[in-house]
Amino acid sequence: MVEAPRLAEGPEAGTQPPALSIVICTLDEHEAIGQVLGELGEHLQGIHHEIIVVDDSADERTGDAVNAYAAGDPRIRLLRRYNASGLSSAAIIGWDAAKGQVLALMDGDGQHDPALMKRLLNNVNNPDVDVAVASRYLDDARSGLNGLRHGLSRAGIWLTDTALGVPLADPLSGCFAMKHEWYAQVRHRLSGLGFKILIDVVASGQRRPRTAQVATLLRPRAGGASKLDTRVVIDLIALLMEKRTQGRLRARTIMQGMAVLASLLVQWLCAGTLLAFGRPFWQSLLLASVAGLAARLWLGYVMTPRSLRPRRGREFVQQCFAFCAHRWTDLPLNAGIAIALCAVHCPWPLAVMVGVLLAEARYVAGTRTGVTA
Repeated sequence: MVEAPRLAEGPEAGTQPPALSIVICTLDEHEAIGQVLGELGEHLQGIHHEIIVVDDSADERTGDAVNAYAAGDPRIRLLRRYNASGLSSAAIIGWDAAKGQVLALMDGDGQHDPALMKRLLNNVNNPDVDVAVASRYLDDARSGLNGLRHGLSRAGIWLTDTALGVPLADPLSGCFAMKHEWYAQVRHRLSGLGFKILIDVVASGQRRPRTAQVATLLRPRAGGASKLDTRVVIDLIALLMEKRTQGRLRARTIMQGMAVLASLLVQWLCAGTLLAFGRPFWQSLLLASVAGLAARLWLGYVMTPRSLRPRRGREFVQQCFAFCAHRWTDLPLNAGIAIALCAVHCPWPLAVMVGVLLAEARYVAGTRTGVTA
């Protein structure tokens, strides 16, 4: 479930329920959002609609641009999130606040053609359709992405189709619409993780949704930057595993397990290398524990959304000190347990694994009780 962060709201929309609620999730897209809102207004003339912009930007420029435009159009609202990140959780915040019979999502960087909203609405108004998707791959293999991002997109689609069998040409699309009734049905099962909310929406129901697809190509980005990074890939893999297991394995638990496994592999590699060079057991296991902690610090940085990563050297140093303050007991616990087990003739790989798991269990227990050192 997604917990709402602190929000600051813009002008209120009208009281009559709209036919269409469009949620736009923004991150430093002040250069493009005005154009997007203007095009939406042109294409949705005669349609009772509302637009909810959920902004995660580090500064107020995007929010100011939205509020400036909303001053002349009460159908536009701003939800400002602080110290939060992720399109999926932002979309859920917006949909929870929406009043429309149909809920839609699109980007605020200008890549999605606002004309798609009317076509998606017409499709969802069909009683035999729950979700309508703007697909980049419906008519051909083009997408509007550059070479690397296109290749990663196609790989993600193949992985999604293999894991879930979702009947969509573009299950990674960020532009789609759905009936409010479908959202109400899946809301309590949405993970809100990462940037691929469509997978969450179509794979969280008790049945597969009835879908329609509209062909599209992405336009050149008018503002903002690509959100693709290592965290997006990890989020996608974890989300697919959660949906494939029907929620028995939670995505965040899977990500935690990935971090523990990576740390264990680093410690095995380091300890094995040092022992092969004739270093004493105690020294090898102690240095391996240090390497495991360094790996966890690096993984923590990689798995932090780009918008929340330290932007200055001082901030990075502060983050390193905070990590050490929270996890310094991993070193004596991890290495101490492993050394003690080796002293009673336990195989060193098993001893290292026990030390890693006990250190992780202590940290998780400490986090839950508020004691992390």
